[in-house]
Amino acid sequence: MNFELTNQVAAVLGGASGIGRAIAQTLLNEGAHVALIDRAPAVTDVAKEIGSLQSGAVLPLVVDVTDYAGLCQAAHQVESELGPVMHVVFAVGIGSGKYGFPFWNLGPEDWPRVLQVNVVGAVNAVYAFFEPMRERRQGDFLFLSSVAGQIGSQTDPPYSASKAALINFAQCAAKDLAPYNIRVNTLCPGMVDTPLNRSIWAAHCRNLPPDKQPTFDEWAEEKIRRVVPLQRWQTPQDIADMAVFLASARAHNITGQTINVDGGFVMHW
Repeated sequence: MNFELTNQVAAVLGGASGIGRAIAQTLLNEGAHVALIDRAPAVTDVAKEIGSLQSGAVLPLVVDVTDYAGLCQAAHQVESELGPVMHVVFAVGIGSGKYGFPFWNLGPEDWPRVLQVNVVGAVNAVYAFFEPMRERRQGDFLFLSSVAGQIGSQTDPPYSASKAALINFAQCAAKDLAPYNIRVNTLCPGMVDTPLNRSIWAAHCRNLPPDKQPTFDEWAEEKIRRVVPLQRWQTPQDIADMAVFLASARAHNITGQTINVDGGFVMHW
């Protein structure tokens, strides 16, 4: 299916790995030009790898989303070097690194960094990119949230709370930007084999005696069996395919929505 994204410019924040990288690659496959924005210096190598067989331009930029001035500079550079930005994907997310059930396994000191990256980082991204989009009266934002932000997941309360806040902010932004023909949506992955999920497993194991610690595959298989009706992993490509659809004109009437790609994990009855 042709999503008619050829020569359009997208900025993918958190594009150096995992779901962000898959989204960037898929946008390139559709003919878009992509700015990869990530705090990891490896983003430069990733840009070379994913851009080597594509016709679209790839611009790597090393910026932390908590650095608002740096993001504003990055947004200006993307517009200068690639052209008008049409699509902004916020695919950044961190957890506390601790197993949060019960919540007092964590302390108040475990919350600020998670909220700063996952929520304030997204706010920074919107402020950095939206003004030229508003002037042109076109564009879209996509935030990568999580099913954990909808079900009060106890696995990592700071992470879950931050992802819930992200959904709410997306709805606020969608209402404010709709008069300017700018769409804002949230995409929620379910069980995806990413470094973040592996860190959750590792934190869980630290609370168990050595002889009771499952392997990652054992832990994931049991969790998928218990919570995913389709009984399978979701992949970064599954998320990327939906992200590209939401960036396309075929989704021109979709805004303010929270869309799950989760194998049925979350069902709102």
